Amino acid sequence: MSAIGLNHYNIRAPSPLLEELRDFYCAMVGLRVGARPAFPSRGYWLYADDQDVLHLTQAGAGEIREVGSVPTFDHVAFTCENFEAMRAALTAAGIAYEIEDVPLTGQRQIFFRDPTGNGIELNFGSKA
Repeated sequence: MSAIGLNHYNIRAPSPLLEELRDFYCAMVGLRVGARPAFPSRGYWLYADDQDVLHLTQAGAGEIREVGSVPTFDHVAFTCENFEAMRAALTAAGIAYEIEDVPLTGQRQIFFRDPTGNGIELNFGSKA
């Protein structure tokens, strides 16, 4: 028995932050809002192509979710295209980021944080 791929990851947040996260991941990562089952809780499923990769779920009443603390979760990584356009969008939005080049593969990576402090890594196939 073994895992065969990433299905999705989930972020739980209060309602106003949920909207901010939706807008952020659509604008800065290039995900899009897509179909979501009629769960009793509010939320969004965000898609990369035809795969739902990020689920945003409204935190329940009285549920405490710390923002900006240092959890064990470090980052999520997305495979991306168009390095220069992504870098320009982050710069225009005033989002701090770091760029790393992977010596053996020629990949370029952009690292930044979402509005709650979660790490995001964007991977581009070869040096752009």
